Amino acid sequence: MKIKEVIVVEGRDDTTAIQRAVDADTIETNGSAIGESVLARIALAKQRRGIIILTDPDYPGERIRRVVSQHVPGCKHAFLPKHAAISKKGDDLGVENASPEAIRLALSSVQEEAVEAPAQILWEDLHAAGLVAGEHAKRRREQLGEKLSIGYANGKQLLKRLHIFQIQPEEFREALILVLKEEQQHD
Repeated sequence: MKIKEVIVVEGRDDTTAIQRAVDADTIETNGSAIGESVLARIALAKQRRGIIILTDPDYPGERIRRVVSQHVPGCKHAFLPKHAAISKKGDDLGVENASPEAIRLALSSVQEEAVEAPAQILWEDLHAAGLVAGEHAKRRREQLGEKLSIGYANGKQLLKRLHIFQIQPEEFREALILVLKEEQQHD
């Protein structure tokens, strides 16, 4: 099952559980102390693809859901019942403990049908643009991330974010041209 929207989860283990169940991209809040940069990425993903919030069925999970919803109105909500999110030992409650079937069931009521994938930027495009190797690569990635509102990332994460936020090749080229022009002006 391919999910069009980006799924907001609490952490890396949740992402792993989601990816065992469905083909989807996630944004991790890294717990309940959600930073402004994470909220900005969620807002951009909402604008471009839509957001589904799937957090743990406990107080911290509900708090994260509330914070994200307040900062990014219009998100969809998927819920796991507590009995589906409890660990085998019964000592932990979370998305990471849910079976793939339980996750698919929680998501099935809120997700839209996936549309045909748009044209994507390739690793070779990043390399050709000097974004993954060379003396200016880091600075170019920083500036490109700022221009596209996706934040700074290393090469691998940049490619992932370009895909998550469905940055089109034309948008990428336009932002890259601005970055290169600014670089020439400073040299």
